[in-house]
Amino acid sequence: MSIAEIKEMSHNERLMTMEALWDALCHEDREPMSPDWHEGVLKDRSSKIASGQATFLSLDESKERIEG
Repeated sequence: MSIAEIKEMSHNERLMTMEALWDALCHEDREPMSPDWHEGVLKDRSSKIASGQATFLSLDESKERIEG
């Protein structure tokens, strides 16, 4: 299915398709593979937390950053 075909679908058709895809993914026997670089990011963040160098944002601060 192409992007053009998806854009031709109604809002409800797109939502129903998305729900069907999500349901299919949730019921697969295998877990999705994370890219190799995820491990490096997680190790870096863990070491920053352990060393006290990590900084954290509140939920409100995070929302503000996202919304601009």
